[in-house]
Amino acid sequence: MQSGKLAVGMIARLIRGVEIVAIARTAGFDCLFIDLEHNGFSLETVTQICLAANMAGVTPLVRVAALDEQQIAQAFDCGAMGVIVPQIETAGDARRAVDAAKFPPLGARSIMPCLPHLLFRPAPAVPAMRAVNDATLVIAMIESRKALDAVEEIAAVEGVDMLLVGANDLSNALDLPGQLDHLDVRAAFQRVAEACHANGIFFGVGGMGQTPELAKEMIALGARYATAGADITFMINAATANAKKFE
Repeated sequence: MQSGKLAVGMIARLIRGVEIVAIARTAGFDCLFIDLEHNGFSLETVTQICLAANMAGVTPLVRVAALDEQQIAQAFDCGAMGVIVPQIETAGDARRAVDAAKFPPLGARSIMPCLPHLLFRPAPAVPAMRAVNDATLVIAMIESRKALDAVEEIAAVEGVDMLLVGANDLSNALDLPGQLDHLDVRAAFQRVAEACHANGIFFGVGGMGQTPELAKEMIALGARYATAGADITFMINAATANAKKFE
């Protein structure tokens, strides 16, 4: 993303092992979005997937279930290179997320020795904290009217690296469920994009895997991250299509 290219992620909800990393890499995905908001993965599973992803060159992003400081810190301790925090609605929410995610001086995260991001190499605390702060992402999800109303303030919080639009939840919040191409929904996407550009952070979109033309429009607006869909969706669609061949 730093080079201006689009990073595309696959959501992991079904496959609870390191096999999902190999599948993501073989398929050509840049990132693996490990979803704890709509799933019951254990921390052990998250750790194994994150470690395998880092070794395979697939960036592991973990969406925590809520704005919870302990969950955010644990996701990074598992080896996540980015944590996606749902339902961020105010600049104060964003500051809480950064405080939990980043080591001092940006935040207040507690450091442990031999961090997984450094492949467990021992390192002095200060350079280790600086390196991990620089390498990891804090991603705030914009999914509600309240978040949209405060999006400029959220984007301006130091330490927030990306705003990720939850397209389906945001359209629901605007009383336009599923109408991702509605002018009001498009205007909301554009407002988020403009807030990101004004503050020099990344703009990301999720929930557009079934609307590729709209996803292309978001890329034209400057999106540098997009989710293509979830493992369960890919599997059921492919299974259904193949079953129909025998009808």
